[in-house]
Amino acid sequence: MLELYQSEGCPHSATVREKLSELGASYVTHNPRLPGNVGGDVTNEVTHDRLTADGEDQIPYLVDTDRGVTMYDSDRIVAYLDEYYA
Repeated sequence: MLELYQSEGCPHSATVREKLSELGASYVTHNPRLPGNVGGDVTNEVTHDRLTADGEDQIPYLVDTDRGVTMYDSDRIVAYLDEYYA
C-alpha cells in the first residue's frame, strides 16, 4: 500500500499526486499539517506524529508498506514511482 503524507496546498505534494494519478496507482493520503515551511500548523496530531517519527517534518512523504520504503522529496518520490509502478 502507498501512503502519501501531504498537504493540498503544497505544490510538491501536487506533483506527487499527479504522478500517482498518471500511473493509476491506488494510495491513501494523510494531511498532517498545513503547507509552508517546516512546522506548519498541525491539523492532525496522529498523522503528524507518524510523519515526524523518522525525525523530519517534511512533506511530501511517501510510505510504501509493501516494499518497506519511506522517502521525502517530490523528485525522489516521482523517480521511485516511475521505477517501481510505471
